[in-house]
Amino acid sequence: MSIKPPYFYKDKPVFGLDIGHGTIKVMQLETINNKTTIIGYGTAHFDIKALEEGIIVNPGIIREAVYDLFHHHLKGVITTRRVAMALPAYRTFSRAIQLPKLDEAELREAVQLEVEQYIPMQLDDLYLDYNITRSTPDSTELFVIAVPKKIIDSYLALAKILDVEPILIEPTVVADSRFFAKDKNSGLPSIIIDFGSQTANISILDKTILTTSTVEAGGLVFTQAIAEKLGITVKEAGEIKTRYGLDKSVAQKEIIEALEPSMQKIVSEIRRIIRYYDEHYGPTSKVEQIVTLGGGANMPGLANYLTDILKIPVRTLNNPWASFDFDDLKPPAQADRLMFVTVAGLSLLDPKEVFAA
Repeated sequence: MSIKPPYFYKDKPVFGLDIGHGTIKVMQLETINNKTTIIGYGTAHFDIKALEEGIIVNPGIIREAVYDLFHHHLKGVITTRRVAMALPAYRTFSRAIQLPKLDEAELREAVQLEVEQYIPMQLDDLYLDYNITRSTPDSTELFVIAVPKKIIDSYLALAKILDVEPILIEPTVVADSRFFAKDKNSGLPSIIIDFGSQTANISILDKTILTTSTVEAGGLVFTQAIAEKLGITVKEAGEIKTRYGLDKSVAQKEIIEALEPSMQKIVSEIRRIIRYYDEHYGPTSKVEQIVTLGGGANMPGLANYLTDILKIPVRTLNNPWASFDFDDLKPPAQADRLMFVTVAGLSLLDPKEVFAA
């Protein structure tokens, strides 16, 4: 069954498509005279059996979810077949590397040799891309991303089934950074933490992405830990996490104990990448803030907990929404907006950037 809703037509704009752990989100923006309006957005759920190790093994399940989204859950309209898609950051390999000053051809070859050293896969099985983050007369620093071809190819196959034109497939962290650029304090060296359901993706941004890492500490991991500690169902634990989290409550002590292993993983990784930043970019610059996003970032008390331990201000990424107009559309609830950051970042893509590259 081909999905051809009446509001699809060939045009220049792009809409974002974010496939998460059992959820799918879409969004399209329109910018006229420096005013950016969200003209369509929505989300729907799908059976996670559609995915295995990041590969879409049953595109039919996701196709049905997209059909359901467009016909029953879409607010506004999507007016284009061109799509930008996001890959889960934890399914990609990324690394900051430093190389001697080389010409373009030599640089590409040197990057491939470096990738072979740290990625446990054959180069022929990967799609590889990189971005120069800093250049000096003697050296070049790069941020390298490699993705298994099986994952990318499965997304391309899905796009064909959906009858859309994929113009870009990028890791969630890149889309997140595009949205973060709209934040009034985006010029500060920052750590960005994207809390998904299974993992927390941690990145350092200082005008560009400098390094990223992933730890097993997502929203569903938090919920399951609370359920096991308190001896309750996952549904009950989810309600407790959403209502109380790490804030004061009758069960605060037990909740903190349940989440301590995950919190320690996050704190240790943040400290590690701060050391990396200090070694490469200090002492004239330092990380000024930690910004959280994703569904797991809504947990009460999380920002205060991390601030107290790390002694760095922690806040959720809500500022950029002020620069968007929902016009006649009902906007997502305040707590839900963090879940739309990635797809909003995809929607901010200017197609001219892709076709000019």
